[in-house]
Amino acid sequence: MKYLEETYDVVVAGAGHAGCEAALACARLGLETIIFTVSIDSIALMPCNPNIGGSSKGHLVRELDALGGEMGKNIDKTFIQSKMLNGSKGPAVHSLRAQADKREYSNSMRRTLENTDHLTIRQAEVAQPIMEYLEFRGVKTVYGSIYHAKAVVLATGTYLRARCIFGDVSNPTGPNGLQAATHLTDSLIKNGVEMFRFKTGTPARVDRRSLDFSKMTEQLGDHPVVPFSFSTDPASVQKEQVSCWLTYTNEETHRIIRENLDRSPLFSGVIEGTGPRYCPSIEDKVVKFPDKNRHQIFVEPEGLYTNEMYLSGMSSSLPEDVQYEMYKTVPGLEHVKIVRNAYAIEYDCINARQLKTTLEFKAIAGLFSAGQFNGSSGYEEAAVQGFMAGVNAAMKILGREPVVLDRSQAYIGVLIDDLVTKENHEPYRMMTSRAEYRLLLRQDNADLRLRAIGYEIGLVDRSEYERVLQKEKDIDAEIHRLETTAIGVTERVQHFLELHHSTPLKSGITLAELVRRPELDYFMLTDIDDQRPDLPPDTAIQININIKYEGYLKRQKQQVAKFKKMENKKLDEHFDYSQVKSLRLEAVQKLNLYQPASIGQASRISGVSPADISVLLIYLEQKRRKGL
Repeated sequence: MKYLEETYDVVVAGAGHAGCEAALACARLGLETIIFTVSIDSIALMPCNPNIGGSSKGHLVRELDALGGEMGKNIDKTFIQSKMLNGSKGPAVHSLRAQADKREYSNSMRRTLENTDHLTIRQAEVAQPIMEYLEFRGVKTVYGSIYHAKAVVLATGTYLRARCIFGDVSNPTGPNGLQAATHLTDSLIKNGVEMFRFKTGTPARVDRRSLDFSKMTEQLGDHPVVPFSFSTDPASVQKEQVSCWLTYTNEETHRIIRENLDRSPLFSGVIEGTGPRYCPSIEDKVVKFPDKNRHQIFVEPEGLYTNEMYLSGMSSSLPEDVQYEMYKTVPGLEHVKIVRNAYAIEYDCINARQLKTTLEFKAIAGLFSAGQFNGSSGYEEAAVQGFMAGVNAAMKILGREPVVLDRSQAYIGVLIDDLVTKENHEPYRMMTSRAEYRLLLRQDNADLRLRAIGYEIGLVDRSEYERVLQKEKDIDAEIHRLETTAIGVTERVQHFLELHHSTPLKSGITLAELVRRPELDYFMLTDIDDQRPDLPPDTAIQININIKYEGYLKRQKQQVAKFKKMENKKLDEHFDYSQVKSLRLEAVQKLNLYQPASIGQASRISGVSPADISVLLIYLEQKRRKGL
């Protein structure tokens, strides 16, 4: 029998948030790329929460945008409410979050893919890899068609052998009842890939006409709106926004849940996969936090042209009748009508320690991996991995150096390093607390940190890059002016200080010293600074932060310098660490298992102690002296 046979540079399996970014990156770099999906209607699908960004996740999206990714641009076109979270806290944890019109988000991304040169979309299930001497040479679909390629990116999301579960119901489908991918897992296992079984969940979607919003607290969007993408004109996103709503569970809700735990597949053993610790189901919350008498529930619209509302914070796998019973105890939900039941979903993913920091498999050349398939959770975590996997697949084909971001450069670097270096036995979620250098890795300066890298890759155009160069010059020039401009003791100045409850002057002072006062900032000084240049708001924010936090920033840069020294001490690939005398047995086993690229990465492996690192440093120095 004869089957279809085609050749591309890159094959991408999966068209979720990871697959879209991977395919776009490769195609925009001029490589002939084909992206497979089990359903064209699932391109950039948002099967769970209807938003992009959030705490730490907003950082990822802005970093992705600075590098030349698409997610930030797409949410700017399709958001219905936008908020900067943690605004009352320091700038390191400020995070942008936008509610999306789910359907339009997916449609908009699909239009982008369909109109990108060098990119082909194909609805088909990838069934098995085509291997040749431990190198990936393409894929075969369930139809028997063969697609030869120089590199393959697997971004299968939660579709591999997926199973949706609530109560006694267990459906062998992917999210939203879409077709699961059932063939690829066995093929990967036969080729030596270690697989995990993870699970995640989602709450019910309900009819807004059945809700009583008078019993909830309205949650409004920000004015003005800050766009996600550095390329988006801020004026274009100032629009009317929809409201979200806040309500709470109560003791009655918790009583119903406790009385029905024996019917929950999560506790009865029906669910085999490991779920995310930081995004638990409502039954998990009730069991693990018995002292809490209520939990927040955010009621969020799924779009402008639907009555479906998402009950954020109340995901569940309880039976249908129990879902109705518990939801109706929540203020405002007394007469709720469920449109889609809450459910848990199990799926296959890999142990990410099998990957290099480029997201290429260590043992299978040309095979890259991204997104929830790598054991992470979340749209944003998936998108940045897809981008980096796609870029590195392209770099490999084009004969260029790989692109690896370290922990001091980006949250993306932290995420990938954690995935490939640490033992992750549950879906990995990005958090600001995971980033050691978070004062430097703010969401507001992602363009200053990463635009140049995006330009070097070839995914940021010259005009965008020059805009960042000009921004850097403007920031440096204005900080210099503030540091060297003295202001005298005048009636106008004293009145300004009195108005802002700031200590009066006894002698002259620089404008920068006034900015450093806790009760003042750069923006307030407009009233007494007649020479101030007219600068864009995002530039002014950088000036304010750089002056106010100068000491902290300097200290963190010193920490980064020490970190870089350890990262620059490279280790050989495929090295047998049993040759290093004085290393503990556990360290030998872990180092041989992970094959770290540097001393820095080795130091972050669980089971490798500071004493082991000292032994490795001595070993490297001895090698250097011997000229090996």
